[in-house]
Amino acid sequence: MEADVRMLPWTAMPMIAGPPAGALSDRIGGAPVVTVGMTLNAVGLGLWALTVEPHVSYTHLLPALIVCGIGMGMFFAPSANLVMSTVRPEEQGIASGANNAIREVGGAIGVASLAAVFSAQGGYGSASLFVDGLIPALWGGAGAVALAAAVALLMPRQRKADDPAAGLAAGSAPAGAPVAT
Repeated sequence: MEADVRMLPWTAMPMIAGPPAGALSDRIGGAPVVTVGMTLNAVGLGLWALTVEPHVSYTHLLPALIVCGIGMGMFFAPSANLVMSTVRPEEQGIASGANNAIREVGGAIGVASLAAVFSAQGGYGSASLFVDGLIPALWGGAGAVALAAAVALLMPRQRKADDPAAGLAAGSAPAGAPVAT
């Protein structure tokens, strides 16, 4: 119970950061918000790796937990919106299911991979041994999320539907414009 309560800054921050991230995503598009969210998560994991040591004070870990939580809050809702905005309404059930399945499989692969890194480098025998495994696992996670953030920079930017140029981007002429024949 004590461990769960201490992790609340990480797990509760998405409830605080998510709504503003969703609003920002609606204004500027989801890709930049998702990219910043992943970048913050990578920074938070790196900060955690730099801070953690046997018998470290909980207050020293708080900034890393908070930054990771904000990053998660900026990622989840806008990423789901990005997926749903790329399909026709009749395909949204399939897209939602695929998005959720991929997220769950990715989480399972991430946990398994980082657990393998932890096990290869450390263990549960002592605080020192635990930290010896935790630090490389945190760096591995930070690297994977940073790579994902870099890939997210390559996502095509979509124009908002109410943007007059949106129709031009999709290959259609605005209403009332002459059509070439």
